[in-house]
Amino acid sequence: MGLTDKLDNAKDKATGEAKEATGKATDNERLEAEGKVDQSEADLKQAGEKVKDAFNN
Repeated sequence: MGLTDKLDNAKDKATGEAKEATGKATDNERLEAEGKVDQSEADLKQAGEKVKDAFNN
């Protein structure tokens, strides 16, 4: 997995965590849910990259 991919996934996960925290703080359920989805997507991308790396090595 390239460094760029790792950084993008980390950025997406951090953005999701920030959205979730903001949603909780403001009692905005939609924003909180979006944050959770963003984190899940970042985790899935990360897992896909790890699988790809396993086959390339």
